[in-house]
Amino acid sequence: MAALATTIRVAVIGAGAMGSGIAHVAARAGHVVYLYDMNADAVARGKAGIEKDLRFLVGKGKLAEADCMDTLERVRATSRIEDLADAGLLVEAIVENLEIKQQLFAQLEAMTAPEAILATNTSSLSITAMASTLKRPQRLAGLHFFNPAPRMALVEIVSGLATDPAVATTLYDTAKAWGKVPVRASSTPGFIVNRVARPYYAEALRILAERAATPATLDAILRESCNFPMGPFELMDLIGHDVNYAVTRSVFEAYFGDKRFTPSLIQQELVLAGRLGRKSGQGFYDYREGADRPQPVVEAACEGADEAVACGELGIAVPLLARLEQAGVKLKRTEGPGELRIGNARLALSDGRTATRRAAEEGTPNLVLFDLARDYASTPRLALSRADQCGDGAWNTVVGTLQRAGLAISRLDDVAGLLALRTVCMLANEAADGVAQGIASAHDIDTAMRYGTNYPEGPLAWADRLGPGFVVRVLGHLREHYGEERYRVSPLLQRHAQAGKPLF
Repeated sequence: MAALATTIRVAVIGAGAMGSGIAHVAARAGHVVYLYDMNADAVARGKAGIEKDLRFLVGKGKLAEADCMDTLERVRATSRIEDLADAGLLVEAIVENLEIKQQLFAQLEAMTAPEAILATNTSSLSITAMASTLKRPQRLAGLHFFNPAPRMALVEIVSGLATDPAVATTLYDTAKAWGKVPVRASSTPGFIVNRVARPYYAEALRILAERAATPATLDAILRESCNFPMGPFELMDLIGHDVNYAVTRSVFEAYFGDKRFTPSLIQQELVLAGRLGRKSGQGFYDYREGADRPQPVVEAACEGADEAVACGELGIAVPLLARLEQAGVKLKRTEGPGELRIGNARLALSDGRTATRRAAEEGTPNLVLFDLARDYASTPRLALSRADQCGDGAWNTVVGTLQRAGLAISRLDDVAGLLALRTVCMLANEAADGVAQGIASAHDIDTAMRYGTNYPEGPLAWADRLGPGFVVRVLGHLREHYGEERYRVSPLLQRHAQAGKPLF
């Protein structure tokens, strides 16, 4: 199959932010687009929003004035649903209510040609259920854009049980022709992005519940150490806690109470209080006029050591050694378990155990653990935790030595797996389960997470850099620590670790 010809007319039902954004994309691609809403004022606002976005592009020199006018000419605003009858692709972007969507599609099916494609922009509802009341359920598929549709590259093409593969392929090719990055998914709760992304919020919320650090500190760790575009708390504030909490609850309930998707009591309290984030003025942060933005907590300057011993291989943290040497720390290299000895302290990458447990098991009280960073050669920040047995002098020497290498040190209380490591491992675990359950291919899952959430790296590719065996070990320690099914290891991840094969 090929992309829909630009002679095919597209109808977008719902003139809100998503609907008008989709209409913008289709019109820019050359289609005549009907922008429909039963509310005439909403249609006018939707088309005005499209014009505003186009004018912005003209002002930036990214769109010619003539192309702007041609695109606007192709957008036909209407409040008469009968005007959509000759559309070959009809995309709904209305309220997230299954019954209302079913009623709409039944109406659209009755008035359009048998070959017309019906598509839904739903982010979480079942495509199979949506199509079940239609006479031609094979003509319905998911066409899930991300907000704002003109700027976000990803589009999830979602097939229900009855979806004709040719219809899914046409939508895939059409999205690609529209300049988007399409991926294929099966109709399961959350599809790819809204399912795989749950740990990004959930692990940060759990660590906050354990009072290991402030939201600003946790945000800074994931943003600066791992290059995520936004920290989880500022991202939830941006999305809106009502929306984020509802998606988490929807996925949790759709998976019959799977503990991996358990909603957060902290977020529930914010929703109950009406502190929905930016849109209400308060969330984890205060956005009201005159409010101060809290800063991440960093350790005060300490005196470091002039020498350190690198014992064995540090794996992904090897660049940290060169960074210390460049800062004037003299390094001696010996055989060992893969750690740094600074003064009378041991410094090692977390393996999912708490520092306190690991210090007790290994008989070395002055143990300090460091968190995952995407690139230890350039990260400006590093999170550390110390065993309860660790003395202040040993801790301060480690902190001061790392500060000499230009690192801002943020301390976390002794939580298992720290923050970045457990978050990345849980994202990889969820992605691996998505592959194992046939939700999408490894390539499409990593693509979706890079383009739908702007993650710096796909979770499966990241797991391969860490090593599937190491990821399995971290998750195993988390499960032992918490005693919860939440941290069970994906069978596919386990299998790849045992075989020594990459996931991606």
